[in-house]
Amino acid sequence: MTTDGILFDVDDTLVDTKGAFALALAAVRTEHLPHVPPEREPEILSHWRTDPGGYYRRYTSGELDHVTQRRLRAVLLHETFGGAPVTESSFGAWDALFWGTFEKSWTAHPDALAAVHAAVAAGIRVGVVTNAAAELQERKLKLAGLDELPVLVGVDTLGFGKPDPRVFLEGARLLGTEPVRTAYVGDEPTVDALAAHEAGLTGVWLDRAGHRRGPGYHGGPALPDGVLRDPQDPVALRAAGVVVIETLADLPAALGYDGK
Repeated sequence: MTTDGILFDVDDTLVDTKGAFALALAAVRTEHLPHVPPEREPEILSHWRTDPGGYYRRYTSGELDHVTQRRLRAVLLHETFGGAPVTESSFGAWDALFWGTFEKSWTAHPDALAAVHAAVAAGIRVGVVTNAAAELQERKLKLAGLDELPVLVGVDTLGFGKPDPRVFLEGARLLGTEPVRTAYVGDEPTVDALAAHEAGLTGVWLDRAGHRRGPGYHGGPALPDGVLRDPQDPVALRAAGVVVIETLADLPAALGYDGK
């Protein structure tokens, strides 16, 4: 396998978005769901990350704007955990607490910067393809100390996001590498890794310990016939052609540039 370029996902790949969400949702529970005991905060976090209403997917497909998808997720969260209804008028205060806490909590994963530097040192071009707005992700990377990475494609670049294959192909085009010699690294097994593989790139699933979505997570495109249907099963993903790693430190060996 020859790799000339690596495209990285941002959230829960380079930046610990799960940790930031945990802090934001803990603040929401304290203020808006006080009847829910603190020990249920992991359930609240799982609900948000799993997105059972599919609202973030509707955002990435161009059906909803970013604030609306967040409001609808807040509505469903409160319905699920027995909170007061979130209305259009009350959402402002809810979101000020949630988003304000979230933004202040952005930090890089400990292995992120070293992984970027290792790729660059090996002569590999690097960039970011993300399912969030480019400006937001540029700000997030800067605050996390990763602003040397260019954001090549955001959900606002083409008007839609992953798993559409055109997103990955546009990332490779802007990076200046052939898709077949480009890897895409992300924390979502189907939306990131399998979709990139099906677009002709090397799809890499970063299966971080403790970072899988909870029950009910369906991801993006269906796995091909003949393999397991669990979208977070590493055996099934490998059988479908995806590279699976557990930390970004594993990336050079997985892609074969550790000896360069």
